[in-house]
Amino acid sequence: MPRKKSVYKSADDFIRESDKITSFLSSCKTLPATYRSWVYEYGILRLSRELESMIVDALVGAINNDTHTISAQAGITFPKHLTDEVCEYLIIGRGYFDFKGHQTLQPYVPDSHYLMQVVRKPQYQQSLEQLAALRNLAAHSSRIAKTRAKKVVKQVRMPDAGVWLKRQGRLESLIASLKDLATEIRNQAPY
Repeated sequence: MPRKKSVYKSADDFIRESDKITSFLSSCKTLPATYRSWVYEYGILRLSRELESMIVDALVGAINNDTHTISAQAGITFPKHLTDEVCEYLIIGRGYFDFKGHQTLQPYVPDSHYLMQVVRKPQYQQSLEQLAALRNLAAHSSRIAKTRAKKVVKQVRMPDAGVWLKRQGRLESLIASLKDLATEIRNQAPY
C-alpha cells in the first residue's frame, strides 16, 4: 500500500518556515526603508509559497485517504489508495497550484471535510484574502493587482505591497493568523 502524506509534518514545516520568515524580517530592521519594503515583499511571496505547499500536502493526504470526491469530480473511479505523486498530479497537473481559499479546495474535498471546514472559518478569511492579493501585487506590480490589493486591505492609496506590509506589524500579524490556521489543520488532520 502506498505511503500517506503526513499533514502533521506539513503543517509543522509551514509553522517552522513562517518563524524563519519572521526572524528574517526582524534581522532586516536596520536596512533603508526601500530595501525593507523589498524584504517584506519577499516575505509575502515566501509565505504564500509555504502555505500553498502545506495545502497541496493536505489535499494529497485527503485524496490518498479517500478518493471518492476526486472520483466523482473526474467521472473516473480511482483505486482506494493512490501514491502521493499521483494525488499531486491530480491537483496540479502540468501547471501550478494557486491557492485562493476554500473555493480552490472544492474539487478535491467535500464541504464536510476538516480541511474545508478550517479554511472556511471566518477568522481566516481576511488573512487568506490579504495573502492572495498582496502576493499578486508583490509579484506583478500591475494596476489590476494594485486595485485588488487596495480593495482587500481597504486602503485608498497604497504605494506597493512591501510598504503596506512593513507598517504596524501587518505581515507579522498575517503570519500569526496563518500559523493558527496551520495549527488547526494539524490538530484536526487524521493522518
